[in-house]
Amino acid sequence: MAEKRVDPLDGQSYSYQELLAYYKGKFKKSQIQLYWNEVCYVQAAGKKPKAKGKAKAKAKAATKAKEDGPTSSTMTKAAEDLVKVMAKRDKDWRVGCVVYQVFVDRFAPPADLQAKKELFPAPCTLHEWSENPTRGLQNKETGYWEHELQFWGGDLPSLLGKFDYLKDLSIDVLYLQPICKAFSNHKYDATDYNELEPQYGTSDDFQALVKALHAEDMKLVLDGVFNHMGKRNEAVQEALKDKESKKRDWFYFGDEYPQGFKTWGGADSLVELRLETKPLMNYIKYVVASWLGGGADGWRLDVAQELGFRHLQTITDAAHRAKKSSLVVGEVWAYPSSMDGLHGRGPKPPPRRRDLRRRLRGLRGSGLAAAEAVGDLVEDSCIEDVLKSWIVVSNHDMPRLGSKVEGDADRNLVQILQFTLPGCPLIYYGDEIGMVGGDDPDNRAPFTWEKVSEGNSALSHTKTCIKLRKSLRGLRIGDYRALRAGRLMAFMRTTDRVQDTVVVLVNGSSADVKETVVVPDTRILGYTLFKDELSGEEIRILGGTVNCEVKAKSARVFAMVNESENPSGAQYKRVFGHWATFKGIKP
Repeated sequence: MAEKRVDPLDGQSYSYQELLAYYKGKFKKSQIQLYWNEVCYVQAAGKKPKAKGKAKAKAKAATKAKEDGPTSSTMTKAAEDLVKVMAKRDKDWRVGCVVYQVFVDRFAPPADLQAKKELFPAPCTLHEWSENPTRGLQNKETGYWEHELQFWGGDLPSLLGKFDYLKDLSIDVLYLQPICKAFSNHKYDATDYNELEPQYGTSDDFQALVKALHAEDMKLVLDGVFNHMGKRNEAVQEALKDKESKKRDWFYFGDEYPQGFKTWGGADSLVELRLETKPLMNYIKYVVASWLGGGADGWRLDVAQELGFRHLQTITDAAHRAKKSSLVVGEVWAYPSSMDGLHGRGPKPPPRRRDLRRRLRGLRGSGLAAAEAVGDLVEDSCIEDVLKSWIVVSNHDMPRLGSKVEGDADRNLVQILQFTLPGCPLIYYGDEIGMVGGDDPDNRAPFTWEKVSEGNSALSHTKTCIKLRKSLRGLRIGDYRALRAGRLMAFMRTTDRVQDTVVVLVNGSSADVKETVVVPDTRILGYTLFKDELSGEEIRILGGTVNCEVKAKSARVFAMVNESENPSGAQYKRVFGHWATFKGIKP
């Protein structure tokens, strides 16, 4: 007799097959298996719950699935559900968007640097835009490193002065590193969460940026640093000076800490927060809601993996209450959990920032292993969250892509993967023009505007990738499926519409590769024309296979061609989502 376990959602007992039949279609099989193993439990002896309500539905679903198998009606229902899912993704700006990251101090030179001198008191130092940052020694008095106090004076007005450049790139989201008042140049040491850093401008300057972005249907995401705050923050100073202050509950004090209080990351200037303190969490929720109410559209949470699921959920809920469509994305340097949102009872973390550079660099030449590794990541997580996660190949915490990946061909290949895989590709300011830079502070140099030209090959390639992402619906919102290949990394992106299908073939090796790859989509009929959006070459898929050559260190991105008036297109007259589909035909 099959083992039965209790599903805690309704308190009833089921066999694994009954549970699988009931949840199938809602969750991946691997997720259901994990739910069975880790969440469902064996009923205590002597207790026999009555099979009623959902229990009957689950048992009935299992019996029917076993007896009937898939039917035309269930298949039609699945197609209708897919249409709804894709329509929802289409409307969600957080899905598949192109993100551009800006370090305000280094993006655009200020109109008058000398007029701002009083905003940078010693030991801060001001530098000309032509200078590059250099690593310095730690200032024992302040606890900061010298390069943390080097400033170039970029601000919101100068950023807004380069707004046409951002428009020309066709980005969807502008992500600003911290802009709250702080002592350092990086601003991850907030001294006042509620005040805009005066070095960056005024509240009117912030509103001008918000207005310009929203007028072009772009969004603004801010950097939320809620794991720690700067030592110069008034709350920290009050807690240090007054042992009776209620603010002391916001931090960790004790003789076990070298300074008498807990710091973060070995930085003397960063004081770790005790998020379990309710007044502190209420304050953070207020900060989150306040900036969203002021025009921001979302938050990127710094070191989110250290905030804990419960606090992540609290912050996310606060953001969504303040602005329903807001984004909360977390910086998480860990593998995604397959339990995210499975049973809907426990806390669910926000979508993650996926640091895929190492994976893209290491697997781009390993064929099926690479495609399946990404497929595992998608399956072990949740496709809806993956589509909102940021694909990061370079940022302020790591060497720039141009310094880490040698050669234009390899860099272009990594970028093509970044823009064709599910998620939101993030461009770190300057990477698009080929800026280089090693570890901090070398990777935080001022933007080299003299490199912006039509002849810049890196910029041209970046624009090509952005155009691909924005013109092909399958790349923006589509599901992911790894394709079986030998030496090529092959995958496809699909939606409810067959015309959106995109087939991606990547050759990361040093030799040309010619292969036949199976494209297992029954909606793609014989002799259908596809075009490589990178080279313009056209091929036809016959019998669900594509046969072509992919040059060394290059990729092919095949999208369906509109042949609705030709016989090979007319055959689609009853296939939903094709240009030749009769208007009355629906899934």
